[in-house]
Amino acid sequence: MPAPAERMRMMRERRRRRGLRELRLVVPDPRLQSVRKRVAAEVVRLDQRKEDEALRWIEAVSEFDRKNRPR
Repeated sequence: MPAPAERMRMMRERRRRRGLRELRLVVPDPRLQSVRKRVAAEVVRLDQRKEDEALRWIEAVSEFDRKNRPR
Protein backbone atom coordinates (compact mmCIF):
# COMPACT_ATOMS: atom_id res chain seq x y z
CA MET A 1 0.00 0.00 0.00
CA PRO A 2 1.37 3.46 -0.88
CA ALA A 3 2.36 5.90 1.82
CA PRO A 4 -0.32 8.40 2.97
CA ALA A 5 1.28 11.29 1.04
CA GLU A 6 1.29 9.21 -2.14
CA ARG A 7 -2.37 8.22 -1.65
CA MET A 8 -3.30 11.89 -1.26
CA ARG A 9 -1.37 12.77 -4.43
CA MET A 10 -3.15 10.00 -6.33
CA MET A 11 -6.53 11.13 -5.01
CA ARG A 12 -5.84 14.73 -6.09
CA GLU A 13 -4.82 13.55 -9.54
CA ARG A 14 -8.05 11.53 -9.89
CA ARG A 15 -10.08 14.57 -8.86
CA ARG A 16 -8.23 16.84 -11.31
CA ARG A 17 -8.99 14.40 -14.14
CA ARG A 18 -12.66 14.69 -13.17
CA GLY A 19 -12.41 18.48 -13.34
CA LEU A 20 -12.41 19.00 -9.58
CA ARG A 21 -10.09 21.21 -7.58
CA GLU A 22 -9.33 21.05 -3.89
CA LEU A 23 -10.32 24.11 -1.92
CA ARG A 24 -9.19 24.67 1.64
CA LEU A 25 -10.97 27.19 3.84
CA VAL A 26 -9.80 28.59 7.13
CA VAL A 27 -12.61 30.07 9.22
CA PRO A 28 -12.89 31.46 12.75
CA ASP A 29 -13.52 28.78 15.38
CA PRO A 30 -16.97 29.41 16.89
CA ARG A 31 -16.06 27.28 19.90
CA LEU A 32 -13.69 29.98 21.12
CA GLN A 33 -15.09 32.55 23.53
CA SER A 34 -13.05 35.31 21.83
CA VAL A 35 -14.66 34.54 18.47
CA ARG A 36 -18.17 34.47 19.95
CA LYS A 37 -17.55 37.84 21.62
CA ARG A 38 -16.30 39.35 18.37
CA VAL A 39 -19.31 38.05 16.43
CA ALA A 40 -21.69 39.32 19.11
CA ALA A 41 -20.09 42.78 18.95
CA GLU A 42 -20.46 42.81 15.15
CA VAL A 43 -24.12 41.77 15.39
CA VAL A 44 -24.84 44.65 17.77
CA ARG A 45 -23.47 47.08 15.17
CA LEU A 46 -25.71 45.80 12.34
CA ASP A 47 -28.20 48.25 10.86
CA GLN A 48 -31.57 46.49 11.16
CA ARG A 49 -33.06 48.38 8.19
CA LYS A 50 -30.22 47.28 5.91
CA GLU A 51 -30.49 43.71 7.15
CA ASP A 52 -34.26 43.68 6.51
CA GLU A 53 -33.66 45.08 3.02
CA ALA A 54 -31.06 42.39 2.31
CA LEU A 55 -33.44 39.64 3.48
CA ARG A 56 -36.26 41.01 1.30
CA TRP A 57 -33.91 41.03 -1.68
CA ILE A 58 -32.82 37.43 -1.01
CA GLU A 59 -36.45 36.33 -0.76
CA ALA A 60 -37.36 38.17 -3.98
CA VAL A 61 -34.45 36.64 -5.87
CA SER A 62 -35.21 33.15 -4.60
CA GLU A 63 -38.84 33.54 -5.69
CA PHE A 64 -37.65 34.73 -9.13
CA ASP A 65 -35.32 31.75 -9.45
CA ARG A 66 -38.06 29.31 -8.43
CA LYS A 67 -40.54 30.74 -10.96
CA ASN A 68 -38.04 30.85 -13.84
CA ARG A 69 -36.29 27.53 -13.33
CA PRO A 70 -36.40 25.33 -16.46
CA ARG A 71 -38.45 22.21 -16.01
